[in-house]
Amino acid sequence: MGGGATGVKVLVTGGGGFLGGKIAAMLHQRGDDVTALGRNRYPALEREGIKTTQADVRDAQAIQRACEGMDVVFHTAAVAGIWGKRDTYYQINTVGTRNVLAACLACGVGKLIFTSSPSVAIGGGAIRGVDESIAYPKRYLTHYSETKAIAEREVLEANGDRLLTVALRPHLIWGPGDPHLMPRVVDRARRKKLVRVGDGSNLVDITYIDNAARAHLQAADALASGSPCAGRAYFITNGEPLRLWEWFARVLEAVGAPPVTRSMSYPTAYRIGAALEWTFRLLGIRREPLMTRFLAGQLGLPHYFDILAARRDFGYTVEVSVEQGTGRLVEWLLEGSGQDVRPAEPR
Repeated sequence: MGGGATGVKVLVTGGGGFLGGKIAAMLHQRGDDVTALGRNRYPALEREGIKTTQADVRDAQAIQRACEGMDVVFHTAAVAGIWGKRDTYYQINTVGTRNVLAACLACGVGKLIFTSSPSVAIGGGAIRGVDESIAYPKRYLTHYSETKAIAEREVLEANGDRLLTVALRPHLIWGPGDPHLMPRVVDRARRKKLVRVGDGSNLVDITYIDNAARAHLQAADALASGSPCAGRAYFITNGEPLRLWEWFARVLEAVGAPPVTRSMSYPTAYRIGAALEWTFRLLGIRREPLMTRFLAGQLGLPHYFDILAARRDFGYTVEVSVEQGTGRLVEWLLEGSGQDVRPAEPR
């Protein structure tokens, strides 16, 4: 499977999502025969000439039918988040991945590229420049992290003569089309509900969407029997850690959203998050708390990673810098994100 390949049949699970859709588009643009799998229809992909199929990863038989005749599978489908029932995360992230693995083996798929998360290596506390030698933590603060970690381990253990596997861990994916991170930040700022956690000095890695997607293609192309990336996991970022709250402030100013004026220390945010989690569970409240222990750490602690292994083992390249990507993000937020992010009228 190489750049400009033709006749290579590829399935992208979660192909209607932010990352999955970008991977499907890049594969299609270079000439691969791409099918995007998701629970809904995606007319935008179909208009681009990308085939789509509807299925839920929890449906083992449907997933096996989708994998028939495929050479490569990119498994991006997952339920992400910091709150909710464990069974939901487990059934989609863990059992769903088992279904994909079983289908790949049953159908003779040659390669499986699994989208994991850096959170599988984060149990709590600061992360400063760690590489893939970091051990899985003994406990997790979210069901998402725990269930993705189980899935990642099983994917890597499945690597062998019948199926080659690799797992990528992109951190905080952002850019035009982002359905979560920056639209939520802007929305909270406009509602004056955005509170800085920590003193703003924490360095955090982020990953522009095009770089995250291209990393998947590069890993797939390099994946071969005996290749360094077979059976391994890799952190993926833009490779330029930044002060997260300074970046937020820059984007908020560019779209005319009010600046963040309130702050709290990380220990305070952690305690509030713990109290809210306990209260919400006790009362059976299903909506996501405004603060959790995991969110406090993401917003207030350093989280950056060493991406040397990805550069060395499969030629990962950062083609869109944070500076370039931020300009594209701001333009998208102003022109058509579906959020009310137009500059505020002068008062």
